[in-house]
Amino acid sequence: MGHEVTGTTWTVYDSDTLTQAEIYGLVLCDLGKMNPKIVGLSADLAKSTKIGKFGEMFPERFFNVGIAEQNMFGIAAGLAKSGLIPFASTMASFAAMRSCEQVRTDICYQNLNVKIIATHSGISFGAAGTTHHCTEDIAIMRSFANMTVIVPADGIETALAVKACLDINGPVYIRIGRGFEPTFYKDENYGFQIGKGVELVQGTDVTIICTGVTVLQSVEAAKFLRENDGLSVRVINIHTIKPIDKEIIMKAVTETRRIITVEEHNVDGGLGSAVADVIASSGKGCSFIKRGVPDEYAVVGYPEDLYSYYKLDSNGIIETVREVMGKDFEEDDNWEDEV
Repeated sequence: MGHEVTGTTWTVYDSDTLTQAEIYGLVLCDLGKMNPKIVGLSADLAKSTKIGKFGEMFPERFFNVGIAEQNMFGIAAGLAKSGLIPFASTMASFAAMRSCEQVRTDICYQNLNVKIIATHSGISFGAAGTTHHCTEDIAIMRSFANMTVIVPADGIETALAVKACLDINGPVYIRIGRGFEPTFYKDENYGFQIGKGVELVQGTDVTIICTGVTVLQSVEAAKFLRENDGLSVRVINIHTIKPIDKEIIMKAVTETRRIITVEEHNVDGGLGSAVADVIASSGKGCSFIKRGVPDEYAVVGYPEDLYSYYKLDSNGIIETVREVMGKDFEEDDNWEDEV
């Protein structure tokens, strides 16, 4: 079944053969047919970020500014001020760091309707080295007032996020990978809503809160732990880092008392820090572990090897769950002494 746009160029059946970025490019073409205000911008990476498909279909609505990412976001701000809806595509390292000032001051400060699609995020461009890794972007973007931050789990969730971001009149940062990140969802009918987490697996012993490529790995780890350790592991996909779903997090804290966050990002400032903020402000205690890239620049290698190295694959997550199950916490249900 395809998504809701008529005359679509993409269906869920393509999710097994197309990358997240390729699906984004096709969905943007579908949306462009419906909304003439949508324009596309690239900084000489139209092919790599897949927005080139939109440029081929709507050449009069596509602007390649050359290798000048900072200028691209300034131009996007101007187009938004003119009433258009710019989708600006570049690699995450260029969007979040090279163009940080322009995104903050030109776009977020004015609360402009610019959609930033950042590809090659995290360590997905592993072999390209540190300059092309981006394990800081969630921390940067969620610190900007007015910015919505979304990290889809796969191509299907990417398509839903791209469509849903049009309902937000303000800046949105959508973070996707580089290559053939495995498909997790079977279809689009799981209730995607910006700002709302998704409970993927029920559990009462421990909760894994994950985002992006770690969602599939977390679910596989939960299944293994149930079958081999007899553990009841809850898994929650927090696809929207900002605004974050406080209700689903606190429900997990109250019901499982053990929380693990897993993300393809530095452990400081990303999903784990956002979840920790929610827990700390509640006054309730729990066993808590953050998993991600430690406070270092990631080593260079193939993404799959890096996920294993940093314990972001199912084996690493299994190890982390076993670790947190060995931690003590107050077994009583009285929260009063913890407020």
